[in-house]
Parts: sequence; C-alpha cells; structure tokens
Amino acid sequence: MTAINDQKWYGLGVCTVAFSANFAAWTLFSILGLQIRADLNLSDTAFGVLLGTPILSGAFASLICGVLAERFGGRIVFFLQTIIVALSLFTLPFAKTFNQFLLFGLVLGISGGAFATGVSYVSSWFDRSMQGTAMGIFGAGNVGAAITNLVAPIIIINYGWQAVPNYYGVVLLVVALLFWVFTKPASRERIQRSDRESLVNGLRPLRDLRVWRFGLYYYFVFGGFLALTLWLPQYYVGEYGLDLKTASFVTLLFTLPAAIIRALGGWFADNFGARRINWLVFWVCLVCLFFLSYPPTTMTIHGIQRDLFLDIRISLWVFVLLTFVVGLAMGFGKASIYRIIYDYYPENMGVVGGAVSAIGALGGFSLPILFGIAADLTGIRSSCFMLLYGVLAGCMVLMFYAIKLDEFRQRVHQARADDFLTL
Repeated sequence: MTAINDQKWYGLGVCTVAFSANFAAWTLFSILGLQIRADLNLSDTAFGVLLGTPILSGAFASLICGVLAERFGGRIVFFLQTIIVALSLFTLPFAKTFNQFLLFGLVLGISGGAFATGVSYVSSWFDRSMQGTAMGIFGAGNVGAAITNLVAPIIIINYGWQAVPNYYGVVLLVVALLFWVFTKPASRERIQRSDRESLVNGLRPLRDLRVWRFGLYYYFVFGGFLALTLWLPQYYVGEYGLDLKTASFVTLLFTLPAAIIRALGGWFADNFGARRINWLVFWVCLVCLFFLSYPPTTMTIHGIQRDLFLDIRISLWVFVLLTFVVGLAMGFGKASIYRIIYDYYPENMGVVGGAVSAIGALGGFSLPILFGIAADLTGIRSSCFMLLYGVLAGCMVLMFYAIKLDEFRQRVHQARADDFLTL
C-alpha cells in the first residue's frame, strides 16, 4: 500500500514537470511572435491570429487526446504527443512566411492536449477526497508559460530567435523519455473499462448541457489566462514603452502566480467547496477588470472661475498589481472548475475534462484575435480587458441562474421525497 501511495505522488510530480514543458512550448509564440510580427510587419489582427493558431489546434487536441487517453491510457498518449511536438520544433527556424508560421503553429498546438491526457492519467491514481489537490498540483504545470517568459527572451538576446525552438525541442525529447522511464501505467481497472466501452458510450456525457456550461467558465479562467499570457508582453511594449526583455519579465508577475496558486486552489476546492471558490473568483476578477478596462482619459471640467484638467490613467505598477490579482483568481478558478467536473463525472475525466479543456483553449485562440480586432477598430489598447469583462459578466449570469435552478430541483426532489414518506 505504501509503495502505491509513493508511486502516485512520484508519478504526479513527473507528470507535472512534463506538462510544464509542453505548456512552455504551447505558449512559445507569446515571445517569438513579437519578433515575427516585427519581421513580417503584422497588424494587431494578424498578430492575434498568429498567437491563436497553436491554441486553436490545441483545443481540438485536448478533446482528441482526452478520448484517446480514456481508450488506451494517458501514459502512452502523453508520451507520444510530447515526442511529436519535440520533433516539430526543430522545423520552426525554417519558416519564412506568415502562412508557414501558421502551419507550424497548428502542429505546435498538439502540445495543448497534454492537459487533458494528464488529467486522465493523474485522476485515476487518487481518491475522491484528493482530486482537487492532485489536479491542482498537476495544473500548476501552467508555470510553463512563465518559463517561456523567462527563458525565451534570454535565448533570443544571446543567440537569436531561431535558436529557441531548437533548445525547446531538445528539452521536450529529454522530458518525454524521463516521463516514460519514471512513470507506470494507470490502474488496470480504469484501462480495462475503457477498452470495453464503445466510443459512443464514452462520449455520452458530452450530451449534458452542464458540461458545456463548465466549459464556458473554463473559457474565461483558462482561455483568459492563455490570451493574456500571449497578449501582455506586446501590451507592455505598446502601452508602457518597455523593451521585450522587461515586458516578458513583468508578464511573469501574471503567469507565475496564476500557475503556482492552482495547487492551493485545488486544496481550497476540496475543503471549502468548488462552487463557492469559483463564485468568489468571478467577483474578484470582475472588480479588477473594471479598472483595467478604463482607458487613459484626459478630462476638462469647466468650472465657475477656471477650468480643471484631469489626467486619468493606470500607472505601470497599479496595472501589474491588478493583473497579479487576476492571475491569482484565475489560478483558483481553473482548479475549482476541474474539482466540480470530477464531482459530476468521476469516471469520464478524460472525455469531459478534454472537452472542457478544449473549450478553454478555444478561448485562448479566439480572445487574442478579438483583442486584435478590437484594438484595430477602436484604437484603445484596454479594449482587450473590456472584452474579458463582457465574457465574465455572461459567465456570472449563467452561473447565478444555474445555481438557482439546482436549488429549485433540490427543493422539488425533497418535496417529492417527503410526500412519499407520508403515504
């Protein structure tokens, strides 16, 4: 029993490291994209498409890899997709045109399926009471985005951007081999059950409207996290005049806490209720996004005797503080949503988790493009936060009525039970 307990924690640690490496590759365009944008003279909209392409294919990869993990086991699927991404990285330095970069981004997006695969693998090792904590620790592999913000600029400055994919490819190959050597297959019962079930039965939970509602929540907390991870470096460069290295390092104050705190968010979801944590996350983000959405404004107030001039704008450090808080909240939200998913679908974490992850990744794809379109149309950089504010408001309205509907159904069920007992 002790050996099994040690193995599950050891496997969780190795799987988290491997997921971090995949996530670092998945968000690689957040840094390389700035150089590519300068070389190709891209508009904000085209830049958003470039950033979102790996995220788009990653969304589809999440669902596909989740289904494959349910059928064949998360370990083998995780290993193979890491190898594929590692080999593809070595081809990136040969890309020259915008279309070639988009094609590479589609292949790079396979790394986005690592989360769905890993969730299927990790969840099979832990009891129900530890699911939030285990998946929170695994989800902390989002720190890969911070690794890219930290490491990629240093490599670019010293060796040029073409060297970055080669370094990443070597690291992913090593990580894939270490993962295969130091992990064991998931519980036999889980895999045997998956082998017996047909694909149609495995996808049956996706008919539940609840799954898509969870996906919308994840669209904001994870898709928003991805989108800001990709968008913030160029935002700092354009809005505050920072250089690439400084902008990347400052972005760490968003990506790093958002990734690390996810483990603590899983523990809170286990012990204080996932829905309660999620609702609190939404309120914190709503307040912060209100201030982040406000564009720099100059006002002239015509007084009785003289005019008053007001210059309203968010300073760099206030902006960093607000994004830091949003990052923390999103980290808690990502963990709490997957704890909710396990409460409803403990036997279908690969498929349902993959579907929700796919919807979240679609947020990471669509939001940067919408950010670019909004910036091109309005000329206001903070319009990206206005969009996020609108998405969040929709999530909160939907969650409010979903909670009310659940409470109504519980009252009806209890009333029927009471009537039956009185007969």
